[in-house]
Amino acid sequence: MRDMFFKWGTVLVIATWIVALLIKSYYWIPVLLTCLYLVGIYNTAQTKHAILRNFPVLGYFRYFFEGISPEMQQYFIERETDGKPFPRHQRSAAYRRAKNLSDTVAFGTQLEVNHRKYEGIKHSIYAKTPMEDLPKVLVGNEQCSQPYVASLFNISAMSFGSLSDRAQISLNRGAKKGQFFHNTGEGGISPYHMEGGDLCWQIGTGYFGCRDDKGNFSPELFAEKSKIESVKMIEIKLSQGAKPGHGGVLPGVKNTPEIARIRHVTPGMTIISPPGHSAFSDAAGLLKFIQQLRELSQGKPVGFKLCIGDTKEFEDICEQMNVLQIFPDFITVDGAEGGTGAAPPEFSDGVGMPLEPALIFVNNTLKNYNLREKVRIIASGKVLTSLDILRAIAMGADMCNNARGFMFALGCIQALRCNTNACPTGVATQDKMLIKGLDVTDKSERVYHFHKNTLLTCNELIAAAGRSSYEEVDASMFMRGDEFEHLSDIYFPDVLANVRNKK
Repeated sequence: MRDMFFKWGTVLVIATWIVALLIKSYYWIPVLLTCLYLVGIYNTAQTKHAILRNFPVLGYFRYFFEGISPEMQQYFIERETDGKPFPRHQRSAAYRRAKNLSDTVAFGTQLEVNHRKYEGIKHSIYAKTPMEDLPKVLVGNEQCSQPYVASLFNISAMSFGSLSDRAQISLNRGAKKGQFFHNTGEGGISPYHMEGGDLCWQIGTGYFGCRDDKGNFSPELFAEKSKIESVKMIEIKLSQGAKPGHGGVLPGVKNTPEIARIRHVTPGMTIISPPGHSAFSDAAGLLKFIQQLRELSQGKPVGFKLCIGDTKEFEDICEQMNVLQIFPDFITVDGAEGGTGAAPPEFSDGVGMPLEPALIFVNNTLKNYNLREKVRIIASGKVLTSLDILRAIAMGADMCNNARGFMFALGCIQALRCNTNACPTGVATQDKMLIKGLDVTDKSERVYHFHKNTLLTCNELIAAAGRSSYEEVDASMFMRGDEFEHLSDIYFPDVLANVRNKK
């Protein structure tokens, strides 16, 4: 779009000036076009807004409807609480935190506060001073010889191929500055993950980056790449929330020669990962594979990611842990709410267990098998806000991963075109023209600030609840609507009974 702007914009401006001079009239037209042309030139040079870099003049229509004209946005397009899967007020908070601006709002909440559906934190009248340090979590049990001190909040799995090269560089540089890890996604380790940030290398069913010519797992390739210093953890992906039981998809239009070389596949072809692993087929096989990866990586933390489906299968894994005495260092629990992966709507809408019950189930099951102290739990599934993070911890998580929040930090506008190669902000595309709009220096800083400011807000919420540390976060910190019903039963039984009778 930028190249077209320069080419046709120059032609149009010159042509209108020639016509106006010849007819000696309508000079306002070339003057107006010249002003627009100069504005467009400025936008192609600025680094703050990817939309305006890619669409130098047309990009203003978005800002007109969403920012310059909030009334039109409010009454005719989208209210603050509208928008799927993330409402506008949550996206706005993520943008402002990423830009290191104030994220406060005026005039109270715009949510419809229904006491029966309300969820919130029980603040204390004896609030504490917020902690200044950002929280850290040690990952690695006694079978791990290279434990890793991770941030409480990290970048969830997004492959190079799904995201652009500049997006990956920005994420990794932000992770380096903020001292948190960057999950590679199942697409493997690319050169754009090698900017100094810590990595969690994800191994999916396609074994991209560590597969032989037949698509099977290659111990030699894995051993070679797992020794990279920035690789701090290894995650085996069993399933993901967006499409549990369905292999990942890389559209052929995104499968460039470079991506194909990194993944060891044929360029231009749509790559569909198998729905299951070929290296193992049962719980015992999974645990032996974990032990193999731990040995090949010289003792780095190894775990697995899954969306809970058949609960008996997870119980079988826990049972085999005690039988074989092989313990993963962490388990990433993905919710059926889905993430960045594209999937058929039936999978996105109706397969798998949502994050909240899944976390509670995994946490309780590990406790029942006396395994909880050996295994860290990572929550991954629409964990965007500080409140989401604390809620996940209260339900049993030790730490959280998030993908879409960090995409917002990169400039994502939730255009929902991730799987079309037409992402207008250059985040989720391999279109070189669109990628040019994403400025790495600016976006890496935004990734860093989004992470930092989100955790600082977590610290403030904990302090408001009268707690001194993350170890004190539990379910008793939260309130729900049914508690108010209980209070009404106690203090206003007659009034409540009359209301129910009228219904």
